[in-house]
Amino acid sequence: MLIDSHCHLNFPELKSNLPNLLTNMSENNVDYALVVSTRPDNIIDVIDIAKSDERLFATAGIHPDEKLPDFVLSHDYLLEFSKEEKVVAIGETGLDYYWSKDQDMKWQHDRFQIHIDVAKTSGLPLVIHTRDSAHDVHGMLQHSGIEECGAVIHCFTEDITWARKFLDLGAYISLSGIATFKSATQVHEVAKFVPLDRLLVETDSPYLAPVPYRGKTNQPAYVKNTAQFIADLREINLEELAKSTSNNFFKLFTKAKRV
Repeated sequence: MLIDSHCHLNFPELKSNLPNLLTNMSENNVDYALVVSTRPDNIIDVIDIAKSDERLFATAGIHPDEKLPDFVLSHDYLLEFSKEEKVVAIGETGLDYYWSKDQDMKWQHDRFQIHIDVAKTSGLPLVIHTRDSAHDVHGMLQHSGIEECGAVIHCFTEDITWARKFLDLGAYISLSGIATFKSATQVHEVAKFVPLDRLLVETDSPYLAPVPYRGKTNQPAYVKNTAQFIADLREINLEELAKSTSNNFFKLFTKAKRV
């Protein structure tokens, strides 16, 4: 059994082909997938997709890249979505400085803090995005005490030093198809370093398709390629890695139920 712990099946290039994608999942022993929301106008869509199949779960959150000048996030707004049966996590949230290096990031910090507070109130874990912002993401999580809800740093691309710091906070580390890229030597080292009981795998589809599909539209079935690559790096068999990462998923996302 494998689980894609982060995908965006609501994006048009995937949603239009959903029945085939679910079939491909089954054929590749990918038993579950977590569908991640990114904007206030797609949270309901993500929940509806998750409701359409027992193998799918949903999150509620707003990506840090989304500036949304006409929208003001509130604690109560996000908390209401957390009550949905299929919503098992808060996010995708976090900080992203890649496109905004010279701008005031207070709005991102404020929105991230709301997500953290809702996660702690609801008891649901955080799905965290960080890009060029590991120091501040770590600082906010450390200050807020995420042990009350749990968290995963998704699509992890930092080095072992940062991996250790996030692990010390109790967070899980999730690796995407980037782990299969020949040039991603830093991620290769992290893939070997993270304890097996704290590791997740994901696609982040439709993005970041693993080798041999690099450059093509990604899909949950391809998490098998990433998992196989990581298993080979760790010199273990795929079955062991699949069992551990799947167990980790249900330990973190406690609201998600096996069927």
